Amino acid sequence: MKKYQHIIFDLDHTLWDFDRNSNIALQEVYIELELHHFGIDDFNEFYRRYKIINEECWADYRVNKIKKEVLRIIRFQRTLESYGVYDKILSETICESYLYKSPRKPHVIEGTYEVLTQLQKKYKLHILTNGFSEIQEIKMESSKLNTYFTHIIASEDAGEKKPHPQAFNFALDKIGSNINECIMIGDNPESDIDGARKIGMDTIYFNRNGAYSKDVVATYQINHLIEILPIL
Repeated sequence: MKKYQHIIFDLDHTLWDFDRNSNIALQEVYIELELHHFGIDDFNEFYRRYKIINEECWADYRVNKIKKEVLRIIRFQRTLESYGVYDKILSETICESYLYKSPRKPHVIEGTYEVLTQLQKKYKLHILTNGFSEIQEIKMESSKLNTYFTHIIASEDAGEKKPHPQAFNFALDKIGSNINECIMIGDNPESDIDGARKIGMDTIYFNRNGAYSKDVVATYQINHLIEILPIL
């Protein structure tokens, strides 16, 4: 086994429970803004639509089709439009409320604290995220994750987002290390795993679906964070 010195984690969906925190925050927004008055009667259906649209918008953002200022609002605008509600001001209001509430939710993926506590004894831990830097910092503080990490690196500061090599090379420069001393852990096959693998970095694919994926080429593959410990 290689002697790693640095472990680089993705944040959303890997450590910070994006789905749970997002759901709670958006439900609070739904109630606060009384969205049922706009014909949006079922929050679960509203959230289902939003989740699909949000993932589509993030995919566009990763390949520079849209800017973050557009992404923030258009995901809510398109969700409202799916109900026949064309109200840009309401979209902006939802956006502002959601962006305040969501990053302040503290929930993390099961096993996060236990794994980080153990790994911190042997390695330097870092975050490399495609999320917006100002938002990610709030998430880290709210969930008490910031105490575990030496560097919290937002790829937007690198000028390119994962999976672009520039994002990973920028992280290596910040860490002050080389590819052979680092391993990348993340849940996204393209952004985290393919991106790191293409510059020659070892990877751990966090596949939360519970079944081994033959479609993802990674050094290791896990279904639960606790499975990292026997590897590292």
